[in-house]
Amino acid sequence: MDFGISFPQTQIGNDPVVIRNFVTTAEALGFERLTLVDHILGAKDARDTPWAVHYTIEYGFHEPMTLFAWIAGFTEKIQLVTANVVLPQRQTELVAKQCAEIDILSGGRLVLGVGVGWSSSEFKALGMDFSNRGQRIEEQVELLRRMWCDQLVEFEGQWHGMSDMGMTPLPIQRPIPIWFGAMADVAIRRAGRIGDGWLMSPRTKPDDVMKAKIDVFREAAHGAGRDPDDLGIDATVFAEDRGPNEWLSEAEAWREMGATSVTFRTSESGFTQIDQHLDAMRKLADAVG
Repeated sequence: MDFGISFPQTQIGNDPVVIRNFVTTAEALGFERLTLVDHILGAKDARDTPWAVHYTIEYGFHEPMTLFAWIAGFTEKIQLVTANVVLPQRQTELVAKQCAEIDILSGGRLVLGVGVGWSSSEFKALGMDFSNRGQRIEEQVELLRRMWCDQLVEFEGQWHGMSDMGMTPLPIQRPIPIWFGAMADVAIRRAGRIGDGWLMSPRTKPDDVMKAKIDVFREAAHGAGRDPDDLGIDATVFAEDRGPNEWLSEAEAWREMGATSVTFRTSESGFTQIDQHLDAMRKLADAVG
């Protein structure tokens, strides 16, 4: 099992030197992937869901496409994974173009993690329909893959239309892998039907509840005529007030349950200094060997 590292969006601050040092340290330590959470807007107060306390205006969120384009220029191996871009908030054709550019600049290292989002307030502020986001994301994914593979696209959907148009240059990966962030069963089934992988909610543990949800994912893949063993499942292990033995034990429990990779998350772990994030990364890397 390989390990990725979650970029500590809300705690890393705005100093490019600090950001660059975090990323280059992660790559040097051998982490396979860098994942990046997405939110365009923050509200004055927590709303829409209990965990919104971490997504108010007090917490900074660097824009994933812009940041990854910059990171691509000073990294060589680490995969760049959005986890997750709230796709129904964004213009599909522009996302296709942005992703193609990042994939080129990174030498084919982009993975587009997408989700339907949970903040109705954010959708409203962005002028996007919250009620049909599940339906729209499926059409968006279909169009993205067409635009990444075909120079000229003929497409007529419910929300998108394109006739003999396309973009240049195309990405290196054709198509760029699309993983779905999902927690509700309907979204997990969508990931199994049309995704290249499933990014499980970070606020979960390897228990019977998640074992049942992994079964939902695999059954959906089977039902769509796909081999679930060809698809990825990524779990999250929080640093919290624990050490390498506990981290590796939880990662192993996820592996036995069916996860193919683990993302190590140092945010929301009580750290107040960036050096604490870096120290936790080093401890895990040393333990993994």
